[in-house]
Amino acid sequence: MSQLFDLSKAIMNERIRAGRMMVIWPLLAMFILFSTWGLSDPKANLPSGLVIDSAYDVMYASTAFIIFSATMGAVLVSFDGISRDRISGVLEVKLSQPINRKVLARSMVIGHWAAIAIPVIVLNILSLLIIWYRMNSVPNLDELFIHFLANCLLLLWYTSIQLLASSWARDMGSSMAVGLGTWMIFTLLWLVLTTLVAGLMGIEIADLTSPEYLRIEAIVDLFSPNGVYHHMLEWPLAESGRHIHPGMTSLAAIIWSLLPVYLFTSRMAKLTP
Repeated sequence: MSQLFDLSKAIMNERIRAGRMMVIWPLLAMFILFSTWGLSDPKANLPSGLVIDSAYDVMYASTAFIIFSATMGAVLVSFDGISRDRISGVLEVKLSQPINRKVLARSMVIGHWAAIAIPVIVLNILSLLIIWYRMNSVPNLDELFIHFLANCLLLLWYTSIQLLASSWARDMGSSMAVGLGTWMIFTLLWLVLTTLVAGLMGIEIADLTSPEYLRIEAIVDLFSPNGVYHHMLEWPLAESGRHIHPGMTSLAAIIWSLLPVYLFTSRMAKLTP
């Protein structure tokens, strides 16, 4: 356990001090803090389908911006986690050390995850201060727990997926391409896939707010990290319109948390430089 902690801390410190964080920090701050400031303005001109009645509503609405910035940050932090060391020859040295490869793999997941999770957590805390200042209200403890848990899990999912892609890639370019491709599928193109599935099942797709479409959307979202993330965030909401049992969301979250990490540790156990 001590070895796992020490390795994770070393990887985290290396990634936090990397030059790319000079891009990631402003990106995260712009999306998280600015969106919170705008959504918490009582005079804001919001879309008709977006209703802000409470502090948690602001946090929930701002997660649309976290999806873009934080997940992209996880990709940027982790895309060369293996491929860079493979190219430089460092990977061969690491794998020849007297350390359990699965421990090394888990420490890489934890270290890369912490490097992006810490900035997101810090900025989320600052966003709470903005909400308190603008609305004189803050979410309750249950809502805060779910919000921070969902954010941390989302970053874990993208970090482990990206490290898995990096372990298969022979160069940093292909690793980055796979990571960005995965990010685009789950973030930008998932609605297209959902609409396609609904159409194949004979559901009218002209009205994306119909109960039948929302039901299919809720089920399809269980196969996407972003979708499971939104399902978790909907737990405190009185009416989300999608009616997925929390048990299904919890099971999907557990699978997304374990499966990519298991695949990555198994890949590392068999990896040859």
